[in-house]
Amino acid sequence: MSVTSEPVREPHALAAKRDERRAAGVACAAHALHDGYTDLIYVMLPVWQKEFGLGYAELGLLRGLFSGTMASFQIPSGLIAERVGTAPMLALGTALAGTGYCLAGASAGFGLLVVALFVGGLGASVQHPLASSLMARAFAGPRSMKALGTYNFAGDIGKMTLPAAASLLLVAMSWRPALALLGGLGLLAAVAIFVLTPRYGAETPSHAAQQHAAGSAAPRHRFAFPVLLSIGMLDSATRMGFLLFLPFVLTAKGASVPVVGFALTLVFTGGAVGKLVCAFLGARIGAIPTVWLTEGATAVGIAALLPLGLAGALVLLPFIGIALNGTSSVLYGSVPDLVRPERRARAFSVFYTGTIGSDAVAPAIYGVAGDAFGVPSALIGIAAIVLLTLPLSLVLRPALAPRLR
Repeated sequence: MSVTSEPVREPHALAAKRDERRAAGVACAAHALHDGYTDLIYVMLPVWQKEFGLGYAELGLLRGLFSGTMASFQIPSGLIAERVGTAPMLALGTALAGTGYCLAGASAGFGLLVVALFVGGLGASVQHPLASSLMARAFAGPRSMKALGTYNFAGDIGKMTLPAAASLLLVAMSWRPALALLGGLGLLAAVAIFVLTPRYGAETPSHAAQQHAAGSAAPRHRFAFPVLLSIGMLDSATRMGFLLFLPFVLTAKGASVPVVGFALTLVFTGGAVGKLVCAFLGARIGAIPTVWLTEGATAVGIAALLPLGLAGALVLLPFIGIALNGTSSVLYGSVPDLVRPERRARAFSVFYTGTIGSDAVAPAIYGVAGDAFGVPSALIGIAAIVLLTLPLSLVLRPALAPRLR
């Protein structure tokens, strides 16, 4: 009996490992491509300004249109995916994102650019909720935080590589064929996504998982997900507020424009490292201790930056970047613990919509504070506000306790 049962188990284990690898490859590649598409706009804005004689208001509208469309349709994307499945929806969104840039390359004026970026933003709306849900499904349980941290890190790789690739293409050819090539990459990726994405059936929670889900309905867990979302929004607002004021802080310390650019690169590099490292740290010591460590370090780092000279500030910035971005991986990685498995895509769509919306609103609010009280006082205020995440995180301790076992 034992001899005949062994060949049955081994193929199943091999198939599960293969599906994990395919899910990770699809999710990370989709995140890199879509985040690269999002930041590619920054490379193209000066080109479009020169080509079509656009003003700054029109350029701002183009950038806001892409981000706003992406944020607005994330929740509908998650709901539709619950009915049609992850693979076709993620493939369709990637194809639309690529088509948006192909249309942009064929645009003859501002109106067609608006249509192109709307199509691109609509396609980009599917990636965050569906790819995150795919990773959480493939790496269910304690491994999900590490997996989602790796997925989070992949997005930063795309932000660095795709705009850089566009810049190189613009040296070799005009912008229209360059965008056609980059848009075509999305169409090819859509086919690969559709073919390679594992088709998971409906999840049937184990008895332990059912007990955990029942416990999540208890009064002490009822507001766990909204609290996690609130922490995510405060964390995102802190990141945007800090980046808004950092160039002015460095300029006051005597930094030139190239030095400011180098400083931002230090922050972004530290942030990419932080997304990966803090996910593994969170899986090891728990989400709540990691949030206290990263958010506390963010507040201390921002406050310490103000009295330092330029050289000291440049040394400190990568460490601020690690803390500033590292929390996000822990927060994203905690979403699967707070929702039922069949609602993961919906929960991720709500979470990403809230944090991206916070990204959009925070600079305006903190900008008003900077005008009223000055940049140093505004930064101190940002450092103080991020500390609100610490008592909020304690509310999550009962709900996230299983991860600490």
